[in-house]
Amino acid sequence: MNSLTESPSQFLDDAFFDRDAQLVAQELLGTVIRHCVDGLWLSARIIETEAYYIDEKASHSSLGYSPSRRAMFMPAGHLYLYYSRGGDSLNFSVQGDGNAVCIKAGYPWVDTLSCEASIERMRSNSPAAAGGARPLTRLCSGQTLLCKALGLTVKEWNAQRMHPTRLRIDDIGARPDIIQTTRLGIPPGRDEHLPYRFVDAGFAPHCTRNPLRRGQREGEDYLLLRRELLAS
Repeated sequence: MNSLTESPSQFLDDAFFDRDAQLVAQELLGTVIRHCVDGLWLSARIIETEAYYIDEKASHSSLGYSPSRRAMFMPAGHLYLYYSRGGDSLNFSVQGDGNAVCIKAGYPWVDTLSCEASIERMRSNSPAAAGGARPLTRLCSGQTLLCKALGLTVKEWNAQRMHPTRLRIDDIGARPDIIQTTRLGIPPGRDEHLPYRFVDAGFAPHCTRNPLRRGQREGEDYLLLRRELLAS
């Protein structure tokens, strides 16, 4: 588990999202998303994201505007939630109509805003398939598992904006190295080759699918983007 000595005061505003999708996807890594439910801040560090553009076939927006996809065409910072594999999936609109970033996975987070009771609520929200508690390391390891643990639903949050007292993303000062690779679950012929998936290198074993698993080669299957080089 992770901890902070003080509650963070800097939460991300719409200007953060009003940038290129790949940049937003990278800079979301290491931030903490929080949803307030019944007075508890349910929180997870964002460890995996994917970028999507309107002009590539894998994006929902490439199919054009529809009422269910309207959030992708709204100003940067709006939530786009949709149903995926029987669960809810969280995305944010970014710079440019139809462009978005998907929040693929997180890791449970405890600090002065989110206590152990928050973790227990997240575990009750998302029990293991066979019943009982889901392991903490897998509690938020997937886009639908993350939404389930945090209590985020299409019905409540689609096409809405975040609010600092209800749903927020905090910059806690983490600047992780980043693994860049191809996105998951993209059917053949729908731009599956594009390297628009980004993973916090320090949490790679806990994301949807570990890009550093055996057999994967740097420079062929993934790139390692070191933070000090990204900042220069």
